[in-house]
Amino acid sequence: MDNVIGLEIIEVVEKAAIASARWMGKGDKNMADQVAVDAMRARMNQVHMRGRIVIGEGERDEAPMLYIGEEVGICTQENAEAFCNPEELLEIDIAVDPCEGTNLCAYGQPGSMAVLAISEKGGLFAAPDFYMKKLAAPPAAKGKVDISKSATENLKILSESLDRAIDELVVVVMKRERHDELIQEIRAAGARVQLISDGDVSAALSCAFSGTNIHALMGIGAAPEGVISAAAMRALGGHFQGQLVYDPAIVKTKEWAGKTKEGNLAQLQAAGITDPDKIYDAHELAKGETVLFAACGITPGVLMKGVRFFNGGARTQSLVISTQSKTARFVDTIHMFEKQPRSIQLV
Repeated sequence: MDNVIGLEIIEVVEKAAIASARWMGKGDKNMADQVAVDAMRARMNQVHMRGRIVIGEGERDEAPMLYIGEEVGICTQENAEAFCNPEELLEIDIAVDPCEGTNLCAYGQPGSMAVLAISEKGGLFAAPDFYMKKLAAPPAAKGKVDISKSATENLKILSESLDRAIDELVVVVMKRERHDELIQEIRAAGARVQLISDGDVSAALSCAFSGTNIHALMGIGAAPEGVISAAAMRALGGHFQGQLVYDPAIVKTKEWAGKTKEGNLAQLQAAGITDPDKIYDAHELAKGETVLFAACGITPGVLMKGVRFFNGGARTQSLVISTQSKTARFVDTIHMFEKQPRSIQLV
């Protein structure tokens, strides 16, 4: 899989990032997301595969978003039998977030990126559109920190694992009312908190790379993004755990104002999740034999620069991670548009 579509999935996220970046700073998050979706779908439909969206942006009736269950790739087209050999057909599951951090893009803030993860059919956990408690940490702390422990306990473990004083640790937490007590506990333990408004996939990724000055991600975010983060962290050898959250009183969001704990539990049961309190690790959320992760910066972030336009083209920076080749590649790309550039600028 790595050799067959590794380069093409980079182009998928690059196309989405460039499209979304044209709406950076214009205050319209829906349009920034929509153009990224359109660009991602168009490029995926040129890849020689039969792909199925297992984590997308809604159900079928919410199209034109990349909906859960949508099939993409050349081998899903009507005349696919003419050029797709059934014996060599590559069937994959895909998790996408065409514009991770739509608000970040809309308001010109750092950390927005186009993201996807792929694995062979059945290789990615089809997370429901719920919330998830998450814990991400560097490889040195893998299997030592635990989401069932308190933040204080995990900070002590991190301190020992990384050979750093607790007051040298930085923990990323999304700025939400539900995290008020968590933030207080982290600060009381002596660590520092970096608050973000959106985009916790980038924060989880940053934990796996030294030099980012991010040592943990804690708190509750969207479950689908948790699976995407787990795919990357599995390949990078970092620590990631997730636990579904179904109680509206814990989530404290207007989106769940009309929901009940009992109703959410029934929804999980209908989705085949018999143990709603199960703690998943990265290998359970992304269990495929081969897992690929790709991201392209839309706005500048900790790991990647954002899209930079110049006369007649653009420059992007992407990251592709593979469990097969055991690599994390940063890809710097110059894109020439139809209008011939005066010169290729190293912007």
